[in-house]
Amino acid sequence: MAGSGDGGNERDVLEDSINHSSSFSRHRYRRSMSSGEEDKGLLAFSGWVYHVGTNSIGHEYSHQRFLYVKGKYVEMYRRDPQENPGIRPIRKGIIGPTLMVEETGSRKVGNEELYTIQFYNRLDETKKGEIACTSAEESKKWIEALDYAKQQAEYELSRGGGARNKLSLEADIDLEGHRPRVRRYASGLKKLIRIGGGPELLSRSSSSLGTGSSDGDFEGEFGDAVEAHEWKCVRTINGVRILEDVADGKGGKASLVKAVAPVDASADTVLEVILNLDRHKRYEWDMLTGDLELVDSYDGNYDVVYGTYDPKYLGRWQSKRDFVFSRQWFQGQDGAYTILQFPAAHKKRPTRNGYQRTSIKPSTWEIRSLTNEKCLVTHMLEMNTAGWGRWKKSSSGSKFEKTIPFALLSQVAGLKEYIGANPSLKCEPSSLALHSKHSEGDPPDEFYDAVAGDSSSTSEDEESDDESEKEEKQVKPKPAPAAISSTALKQASDAAENASKELDLSVPPIHVDPSQFNSVLHKGKDDADTNCWTSPGGAGFMIRGQTYLKNSAKIMGGKPLLKLIAVDWFKVDKATDKIALHPKSLAQSDAGKNLPFILVINLEIPAKPNYSLVLYYAAERPVRKDSLLEKFADGTDQFRDARFKLIPSIVEGYWMVKRAVGTKACLLGKAVTCKYFRQDNFLEIDVDIGSSSVARSVIGLVLGYVTSLVVDLAILIEANDAAELPEYILGSVRLNRVRLESAVPLDG
Repeated sequence: MAGSGDGGNERDVLEDSINHSSSFSRHRYRRSMSSGEEDKGLLAFSGWVYHVGTNSIGHEYSHQRFLYVKGKYVEMYRRDPQENPGIRPIRKGIIGPTLMVEETGSRKVGNEELYTIQFYNRLDETKKGEIACTSAEESKKWIEALDYAKQQAEYELSRGGGARNKLSLEADIDLEGHRPRVRRYASGLKKLIRIGGGPELLSRSSSSLGTGSSDGDFEGEFGDAVEAHEWKCVRTINGVRILEDVADGKGGKASLVKAVAPVDASADTVLEVILNLDRHKRYEWDMLTGDLELVDSYDGNYDVVYGTYDPKYLGRWQSKRDFVFSRQWFQGQDGAYTILQFPAAHKKRPTRNGYQRTSIKPSTWEIRSLTNEKCLVTHMLEMNTAGWGRWKKSSSGSKFEKTIPFALLSQVAGLKEYIGANPSLKCEPSSLALHSKHSEGDPPDEFYDAVAGDSSSTSEDEESDDESEKEEKQVKPKPAPAAISSTALKQASDAAENASKELDLSVPPIHVDPSQFNSVLHKGKDDADTNCWTSPGGAGFMIRGQTYLKNSAKIMGGKPLLKLIAVDWFKVDKATDKIALHPKSLAQSDAGKNLPFILVINLEIPAKPNYSLVLYYAAERPVRKDSLLEKFADGTDQFRDARFKLIPSIVEGYWMVKRAVGTKACLLGKAVTCKYFRQDNFLEIDVDIGSSSVARSVIGLVLGYVTSLVVDLAILIEANDAAELPEYILGSVRLNRVRLESAVPLDG
């Protein structure tokens, strides 16, 4: 096939990037290409997986199957079709625009620990299925391959006409129910990409991980935002830096500390080493939690483990100790892994004779890729342990070196040395490298998109009997950091001015007064007010600047385009869509009907009971025709999913919640199920947080601390083209210590 034209160049770039194991970028076809030419330009992916399901009598099964993906089509075979010409697939279908593919973590399937991927149709819950892989790396490769297939379906849908009609007649891949007779799609391939090995390698024991070495060694802040934390390196041990957050001075009872080191392995490899419970392997790097056994697991990304340790390595003449803690892990859209570890209790592991039950300090692991062959590992915890101050100032030993927090911090050094001494752990360079889910040509958003809040609140140390005082802090406005210069302030002003062009400037503006509208939560009088909302503006968020496509430069957010006028806090029996049509909704009031445009964000929060947090944003003028906002408001769901972005920031609250939520921008339509409802003068976006197991677990943690949290959120439409830059904040909100019991019944 001829490689001329933009489409040919894009395919060549994609193929070249795969061949060289660099980042796999989103691929778009040349729009002038005929259907026959398009078919010849498709990439194909194939490899062995487990097909997991439940049979008619309720027994779970897992069968080895050969999966084949070409364009938007997916086929499943009993044997490798390349080695068995003429064999027919036992299942086939497409990855349609409404089919969701979610990586659901690891769980026990039969006698093996496998990494599972779920399929489901967001419009028809009966269409679902599950496959499994033997490693997190292979699971991620299949996610990328299936995402590529979905892009092809979305592209055909965007062409309209015959392509749209043809797509509507084709069925999504069905991994449950009977197997229909299908025809093959195996001609005209440009490149076949093999994922994983043969069926004999579908076992945990034969999963070989590893990468080559890397010359680079860096940990930059990447300029995305200025953290409120002020990290100071207090010691360096065996190439691992020990840092302390000194942002709050010396007044606090507890210290937030972290151990940081680059590790010469992929993030996937490090994740698997940390989560692996094999005692013989953990003994080689973990001085504290080497003896672990699985107690229970949930949702594939959450488990509870039990462990024992002999304190003779930490102190003398002490009884043996045991502990129970939970581990929750997830991957952000930037590819970074986070592991949250909390002390726990479980009925299967009561206290036992001869052991003293102790509590492992809450801690977090963060694993971020620096290159394909190196990642940055951070282990963070909060502590109030005797001897810390003396140890960090002196090279001589102290009693701190006999404590559990010291053993936790030492895990990073052990991990680094263990991986360095075992080259077999490192993955072979793969033919399909990992990539973030961004539009073609967009550099991935780096570490932080929100300016983090004040430093962490204190917690009780496991070796201290003193109870920390519970005092309500007054939220202080975020000071503009020194790094934000007058130039940055001008850029933010320019972005806000550019945003104003999204509205029809030929129409005189109306006065939008929030006091005209009633809502469940009231507007806060000042920063000390609670169970309320305020408008924080956009200065606390970093957004794409005018030159972002060239140098990934971000700027401080400016004044939001839309004005926050009300926040409702409803209690519901189940997730409720189209809430703007409800009589209690602001959109149905006389004042609401007179507004030019309202954006309604309905955050559907899974709990017992369920909640809906409804944000109402108003425009003072009508939306300008052909603007980005108009394309979003009146566009397709596929376009909206690809552009609807949220940036969270915990301004004040428990540090573990801050780490779980993060400050990274998230394309909500890619992370959870979003439904869009356009009618009259409003657009409603229903965000089903319960549609993702990871989002469910994180929001569960947030709800446990919600009365002590101050949360900022920013809503954006992601800018992907130069004409759309700089980005602008569509709307923002600050939620100040919301009380669950203040929610009112929607239908009460």
